[in-house]
Amino acid sequence: MRRWFGLLFFCLGNYAFAAQEKPPQQQKEPAAQEQAPPEQHDTDKPKEYSFNPLQAEKEVRIGNYYFHKGSYRAAAQRFREATRWNGNSSEAFLRLGEAEEKQKDWKEARQAYQKYLELAGEDDKRTAEVRKKMAKLSKGKG
Repeated sequence: MRRWFGLLFFCLGNYAFAAQEKPPQQQKEPAAQEQAPPEQHDTDKPKEYSFNPLQAEKEVRIGNYYFHKGSYRAAAQRFREATRWNGNSSEAFLRLGEAEEKQKDWKEARQAYQKYLELAGEDDKRTAEVRKKMAKLSKGKG
């Protein structure tokens, strides 16, 4: 029992000694210190796109995931991002057109399909199918 009391007094003594050694806090003068302007966050800046086919491919893969999940709005955003990273990606424009068509945004779908046709050329096997979709969109919708 004596040991416990000794240990207790020892700890209390060290605590009191440590509390006494603290230097007095200095008074801050708010008027004397000038505040620096807040730094701008990266989110405030507009995103800059440069040619990056790997990023475009990644965006298309993620867009395909959202498309198959049934989230056409998110898919369209991803495909649009892919077209910004690589403006020559016919796959991204084709998928963007399909996502816009699912959302019933006929004007945007037609624009995406048109860009796909410009980029893909006649060699692509999906060109005929896209031309049919364009004709259908031009006649009946929008």
